[in-house]
Amino acid sequence: MKFQLEDVTIYFPYDNIYPEQYQYMLELKRALDAKGHCLLEMPTGTGKTIALLSLITSYRLSKPSNPIKLLYCTRTVHEMEKTLAELKLLYNYQLQHFGPGARMLAIGLSSRKNLCVNPSVVSAENRDSVDAGCRKLTASWVRAIAVENPNIPTCSYYENYDTADKAGTSTLPAGVYTLQELRLFGKEKGWCPYFLARHMVQQANVVVYSYQYLLDPKVAGIISKEMERECVVVFDEAHNIDNVCIEALSVSVRKQTLEGATRNLSRMSNEIERLKATDAGRLRVEYNRLVEGLAQRLPAQDVWLANPALPDDIMKEAVPGNIRKAEHFLSVLRRFVQYLNGRLETDNVEKEGPVAFVASINTQVGIDQKMLKFCYDRLHSLMLTLEITDTDEFLHIQTVCDLATLVGTYARGFSIIIEPYDERMPHIPDPVLQLTCHDASLAIKPVFERFQSVVITSGTLSPIDLYPRLLNFNPVVSRSFKMSLTRDCICPMVLTRGSDQLPVSTKYDLRSDPGVEKNYGKLLLEMVSVVPDGVVCFFVSYSYMDGIVNSWHESGILKDIMQHKLVFIETQDVVETTLALDNYRKACDSGRGAVFFSVARGKVAEGIDFDRHYGRLVIMFGVPFQYTLSRILLARLEYLRETFQIKEGDFLTFDALRQAAQCVGRVIRSKADYGMMIFADKRYSRHDKRSKLPGWILSHLRDAHLNLSTDMAVYIAKEFLRKMAQPYDKNGALGKKTLLSQEDLENMITGPDGEMLL
Repeated sequence: MKFQLEDVTIYFPYDNIYPEQYQYMLELKRALDAKGHCLLEMPTGTGKTIALLSLITSYRLSKPSNPIKLLYCTRTVHEMEKTLAELKLLYNYQLQHFGPGARMLAIGLSSRKNLCVNPSVVSAENRDSVDAGCRKLTASWVRAIAVENPNIPTCSYYENYDTADKAGTSTLPAGVYTLQELRLFGKEKGWCPYFLARHMVQQANVVVYSYQYLLDPKVAGIISKEMERECVVVFDEAHNIDNVCIEALSVSVRKQTLEGATRNLSRMSNEIERLKATDAGRLRVEYNRLVEGLAQRLPAQDVWLANPALPDDIMKEAVPGNIRKAEHFLSVLRRFVQYLNGRLETDNVEKEGPVAFVASINTQVGIDQKMLKFCYDRLHSLMLTLEITDTDEFLHIQTVCDLATLVGTYARGFSIIIEPYDERMPHIPDPVLQLTCHDASLAIKPVFERFQSVVITSGTLSPIDLYPRLLNFNPVVSRSFKMSLTRDCICPMVLTRGSDQLPVSTKYDLRSDPGVEKNYGKLLLEMVSVVPDGVVCFFVSYSYMDGIVNSWHESGILKDIMQHKLVFIETQDVVETTLALDNYRKACDSGRGAVFFSVARGKVAEGIDFDRHYGRLVIMFGVPFQYTLSRILLARLEYLRETFQIKEGDFLTFDALRQAAQCVGRVIRSKADYGMMIFADKRYSRHDKRSKLPGWILSHLRDAHLNLSTDMAVYIAKEFLRKMAQPYDKNGALGKKTLLSQEDLENMITGPDGEMLL
């Protein structure tokens, strides 16, 4: 359908639109008009992605004199592919109704592991090995040697791409390309899809890629450094964006890291001695280059070596003289590694700020703050000079230099925490030094300052007013939408006690109670006997899941559950979990249904949908609070309280409830779908906890469903399933105005707050 939204003609590839999609577009347009940032919470399963893509691409078509570029950030490759598939559908519709002027280039950019088509490289088991394998074939010095010695292997895909690039013919025709289509295009042309995508990022109208390409300074400085201010940046599924920002600026160092770094330094020292004997001029050239400032910009295939995790003002400084010479720099790194080794030899937990830590380094080993600040950049310049391609072997020294650069750059918002052992396993020595970031705004601040509009959106952003404080920005639009439904296809329940009336909770003093474990098991057993198809269970942690499943096994409850449905379990191994998910879906497809055990904050909770028969019920066993004795968490809570006046309890409750909402939201993926959500913990009945859930869940949580026992929950489930078994009348949706036609939109009056008055 095609309709008018204020002064913009919207091209929407479906015959009808949800009212919340229309309101979402309206608020998003206001943010774009104001050239400001926005926070938008949209119920899961209501077409957020297509609404967002339709509005932004239509907005671009309506303002040809000032075309905007869309940078769409997702968390997983699966989400990236889904976004590109939606965009392809939209693009074809726009071509059909707008004409050739709607042409655009949209690409997905991912790692070499996902884009490489060279069989000898992509067969490596992990991403770091694929990266290293690629560099061994494409580095400029390898290719220079291969010209004289044909026996030196190179990558034909890269060589063909480089030839086309120099001839000015290495371009992608207009269109929307998924990762699979980029690989196919690369194979047909004989070009490297990875470098082609990297090259086309600047020309593309829409780029879909990972959060890290904008939030991790090491990656953003390479991939996104030339993006223009007129870009609109979208962070989709951004409920955990503060945690992503913190992880991008945090580093952990263990004994194994330092042992590996020592081996790396020995090898680099040997390479320097070899160069001195054979090609001393190359070291002199690098030294002269560093005297003039930072390393020169590098060829495309070597740009991975070029950029440090540094703010722009530091980039203008010169590299300190005492680390310009390679030997001097390695001497500094050896002293730094020696210092870190000494700090790990402690029997006590230690905590200090970056300023005190840097002062201690200067006092004990004579390395000042400016030398630390340039370690990351200096290391990569030296690796380029030494022609090191097997970078996966040098990850240890890169981690050490990353730590040095961060601690030398930031004076606030960080803590150094040294622990001789994990507090959950105090009898096993495992010393670790952690540079942990507490301030999420540090990583995202350059994005807010650089781009005119940043959209943070998800189905679970409640309470929405906490994000501007956590990320330290002022949104021009902040809005949460409810879901319009023709039938109550969502049935949330709060279960506070078992059939024996004993309370259930994962609170620390109750979670190991045999009565609680038994009641949780009885709840699941009763539900699998009445709920058809798939049932998904979320636990608060892997250790709690292991303990309770073992308890159910010993008591025979697990055996009884398996009389009704097969049981599959998420593990911390990605391959095992993927296999378990595949088999779970097969079991659901067979008609018998299945049960899937998973963990809040795990792989399944974040990116996997359990739509239709794959998920008719989701049970959240407990409230997924973080491990509150974690020293890293305690340090962050202290920082949030002192800097942003966010109370510890408020943040912990906010974090736990957004994780719970994310888990239960997996079960409903469209308005034609239906599912039940059980919050199995007495604490959910408290208003201060429950009120943190998204509005679209709370609007369906009736008072009669707030304090249930297992028997009552089973009765409600039976009644709900009986009602949902009736045929879904899609045409009836039009009558109730939960689906709007083009005619409805033409006759509609909009209220002053954007509400539709039909």
